[in-house]
Amino acid sequence: MSVRNNGNQLVNPMAMEAMDKFKQEAAQELNVSDEYKSGYWGNMTSRECGAVGGQMVKKMIKEMENQLANGTKISAKTNEQDQNYNLAQKAGNYKPQQ
Repeated sequence: MSVRNNGNQLVNPMAMEAMDKFKQEAAQELNVSDEYKSGYWGNMTSRECGAVGGQMVKKMIKEMENQLANGTKISAKTNEQDQNYNLAQKAGNYKPQQ
């Protein structure tokens, strides 16, 4: 088997603890086996892990819909967009040589 890179990187590494807490809450709501409490999810079934992930997505979508309904401004800027903006700003009034 090949070594697999984890593509599930958080945009903000500081959110790791909050996401772990969110995952624990979702698991508790679904009453999955208590093995998640140790922090190791390797002994859980794929079905249980998938259910927890699905519950998390449902809650995130619900929260986003509430924000949209209340007219809260939502920004989904990425670091890439910030970098592109900065590059454009640095270029200024570039005029090619003739």
